[in-house]
Amino acid sequence: MSAPRALVVRAPGTNSDEETVRAFETAGAVVDHLHLFRVLEEPDMLDRYQIFCVPGGFSYGDDLGSGVIFARHLSGPLGDALGRFLNADKLVLGICNGFQVLLKAGVLPGGADGWGANQTPKATLTWNESGRYDCRWVRLRNDRPDHAFLRDMPDVEMPIAHAEGRIAVSDPAVLKEWVANGNVALRYAARQGDLPEGGPTADVTLAAPHNPNGSFADIAGLSDASGKILGLMPHPERFQFAHQHPRWTRLGLTGEGAGMKLFRNAVEWFD
Repeated sequence: MSAPRALVVRAPGTNSDEETVRAFETAGAVVDHLHLFRVLEEPDMLDRYQIFCVPGGFSYGDDLGSGVIFARHLSGPLGDALGRFLNADKLVLGICNGFQVLLKAGVLPGGADGWGANQTPKATLTWNESGRYDCRWVRLRNDRPDHAFLRDMPDVEMPIAHAEGRIAVSDPAVLKEWVANGNVALRYAARQGDLPEGGPTADVTLAAPHNPNGSFADIAGLSDASGKILGLMPHPERFQFAHQHPRWTRLGLTGEGAGMKLFRNAVEWFD
């Protein structure tokens, strides 16, 4: 099969799009890097792609809240085209601000099943418990090793850089539903030791800095049930090379960074 086509969409304030484009290209995808306004001119262009990605940054300056304005474009003018995309055998990725966009647009965690259903949101991404922007490396536990983006991906460290990365829910009971549906994709984990086996629980939350923002049930990334949509707060595109890790010499890391596995998984999904 020919290389899949990926669309990386930027908006005013996006700042991680170039790195994301490079990661997809290195993984073997044919990438178009377009401004949101161009896509709004021709929503049906989404039909030409197999991968749709909203990268990180601060779209529209987060003036009305993180990802809110971008999300309105997805659920409004792009709603029909995105609905077709979600119902096809295609992949969607939201990184940091992109995760905020997907969650607030209603793409996650329901995916195609919940798209356009006008359901009351069960979760949001809001201010870190610290009340400030946080930039550091965190350890992640992969709860969906069958996921299109996370296949055969071991626990890994990645950088975060956000002020509004804390998942907050309206009812903690939603966790049982999320676990049953496979919506919990990535969790923050301690470098020494880990959470008990058997999945996340609402009453077991790691302290900072392991859980850097106080996110509900230590969740760092959400998926839809199909495993074709992923939103995560950490930045895999900022770990394309081993030497980008702050302890790469001590750990003896060489070659590609572990973040590249996520992009290679996406491209190889279409082999």
